[in-house]
This record gives sequence, C-alpha cells and structure tokens, in this order.
Amino acid sequence: MERLLHYIWKHKILPLKSLLTTDGQPVEVIDPGMHNHDQGPDFFNAKVRVGETLWAGNVEIHLKSSDWYRHGHHTDTAYDNTILHVVGVADGEVETASGKHLPQVQIEVPASLMLHYQELCRTDDYPRCHRMIPHLDPLKAHSWMDALLAERLEERSRSVLERLAAFNGDWEQATFITLCRNFGFGLNGDAFERWARKIPLPAVGKHRDSLFQVEAFFLGMAGLIDEVESMRGEKETASLAQEFAFLHHKFQLDAPMQKSDWKYLRTRPGNFPHVRLLQIARLYHDGTVQLSRLLEAAEIASLRDLLRVDGMTDASRNLLIINTVVPILYAYGASHREERYMERAVSFLEQLPLETNYIIRQWKACGLTVDSAADSQALIQLKRKYCDRLDCLRCRFGYEYLRSK
Repeated sequence: MERLLHYIWKHKILPLKSLLTTDGQPVEVIDPGMHNHDQGPDFFNAKVRVGETLWAGNVEIHLKSSDWYRHGHHTDTAYDNTILHVVGVADGEVETASGKHLPQVQIEVPASLMLHYQELCRTDDYPRCHRMIPHLDPLKAHSWMDALLAERLEERSRSVLERLAAFNGDWEQATFITLCRNFGFGLNGDAFERWARKIPLPAVGKHRDSLFQVEAFFLGMAGLIDEVESMRGEKETASLAQEFAFLHHKFQLDAPMQKSDWKYLRTRPGNFPHVRLLQIARLYHDGTVQLSRLLEAAEIASLRDLLRVDGMTDASRNLLIINTVVPILYAYGASHREERYMERAVSFLEQLPLETNYIIRQWKACGLTVDSAADSQALIQLKRKYCDRLDCLRCRFGYEYLRSK
C-alpha cells in the first residue's frame, strides 16, 4: 500500500477536493519532487505551499504517521530537510531530529486505482495488463520500449565492464568471456563464463596458430576431451589428452572443470558444450572475434561472416550478435565516449529479426507490435525487471492500466 501512496504522490493523482494538513492548513503540490530509490527521504527537491508559505525540500511518505518513529527518522539528521509528511493514516504528530514539527497531509487511494492495482497484483495472466494493450497509443508503447531498450543496453554493458575491471582493463579477455558465456545459449551460460575466466589468453595465444593445440587447451580446461571421441575417434582423442597434459604442465594451469559442471540433459547435439567449445576454438584460431575485428564490422553481413563456423546456424549467429557484439560495442563506446559504437549497437538490433521465445509470443498475442531485435530486447527487459517483480507502478504500461476507465 505504501508503494501505491508513492505512486499517487509522484503522478499527482490527488483528490479533487482541497488538500489540508492534519491541523487544517491548505496544501498545494507545485512539484512532487524527484523519486529517490536509495536511502534517505522518498522525494527530493519537492515544492509545496502550506498555508501562505512556499516550501522547497524533501517529502517522506508512510502508510501511518507512526512509521516515522518506527523507521527511526526522528533520530536521523538526513530527514531534517523534510518539509511534508504524506501518510495514508495520520495516527500521531511527528518531529525531526532537530525538533522541528512536521506538517502532515493524509491522502486516500482512489477506489478505481485500488481496484486496478489489485487486479494487476492478483492475476496469474501474463502480461497482466494484456486487456489494455490493444487500446494503447502505439507512440506511447514504443516510447516506453525505447526506454526499456536503453535500460537493457546499459545493464548488459555493465556486465562487460565488470569483466573488464576483473581483468585489469584487458578488453580482449572481457570480449572473450562475453562471447563464451553466450555460446552457452542460456542453459550453459554460467558454466561457459566460469570456463572462460580460467583460460589465460596470453598462454593460449602462444599456440594460436595451431588449431589442434587450441582445441586441446579449451577441451582440456573444460574437462570434456573424452566427449569428442565419437566425433574425432579414439586415436585423436588420446592425442588431445596427451597434448593438454603437456600444456597444463607447461603453463602450470588451474585444475580443469569437471564434466558434471556442464548440462547435457535436454540439450540438442548441436548445442552440446564440447561442440560449442570446438566452434570457439575455431573462431579463436582464425582470429575473427578479436575486439578490433568486431569494432571494424560496420554491417550485419560482416558480423555474420566473422561468426561463421561449421554447425552454427543463422539464428545462432544472430543471437551471438545480439548478446555478445551489441553489449561489447555499447560498453566500448560508453567507456571511450565514442557514440558511434553505441549508435551502431542500437542500429544492429534494429536490423536484426526479433527473437522468438514465449515472452515475445505473449506480447504479440495481446496486440503489441514487435518488429525487430530492438523490440524483443526491450520486452525481455520489461518481463525480467518489471513484470516478474510485480513492479507495475514503475511501468508505463502499468500506469496506463491503472488510469484506464
């Protein structure tokens, strides 16, 4: 309920009758302020007129007045600049740590708003707001999707930058880890990232001109050399094991992963981890997925050629562009203040076909227009960061639903 009070205050969904403080002074909300999602008062830099006085400062919102004391705000100087206490139930007076008496205003949740909010929270349907989507202004819908796409790109680029920081600014290592994670195609993503973090690229680079040695290195560190016997035969598998033993000793490598670290159940043969590792080895040996090559590729066709390897479908290459190349370009552009790379990342998503999964099918079924990978990435962000968290109050679709007749 308190979140709903925040929502009402933020969007100024206030009663038509005049607002009054608990001691009878008129209140005019000029600016509700900036919503604060971190520690401190709920809204910063608000402007309200109480009686004849115009106040500028912070606003705190609680379900009950007594929550002010229950949360310890009366001893916290961070709340001294609070100018108004907004509550659902006024059950007492409040003071700041400096002893200032705070004016309070009690607001009610409109019945229709409460009804719609309860509908959103209680339904098991997905999307919860589906009945409103066909009536939504397409411009409003795609404005929100543009914002969601920006959120997703920022979030995914942060993951790249975290890998970069973990390896002391080594962009090649961060690129390699990002690529390998996405070769897991969801099911084995975590395992591929753990594996990639164990690979010392400077050591592998000394043998980059030998595909056989790169394969021995990669399969050996994954603990999956035995899995290629059906593809390569017993003799070559034994040679790979022997070569890895030599490389492991030469470079004093960490302990390899175990086969049990990888998921094979309900995985198609073309997506088996050892098959994907052989593809990564080929790409690494050919040097096609180095950062410089990705930065140079200005066209989708060029990227598809870079990622072309036996057994890799067009759909899989598209996913690698969406999940690997786009975040790397965006992160590189952001960190180097090179907007052209960020713009290219967005352009690639707009050119690529939309992803096919149940999230996209559900949104299309309720009437939302979805045309490209840019749209599908936006809707994946919406599902994971808003719908799954029942955070309809921060969603613009949720806002339209709540205010619908």
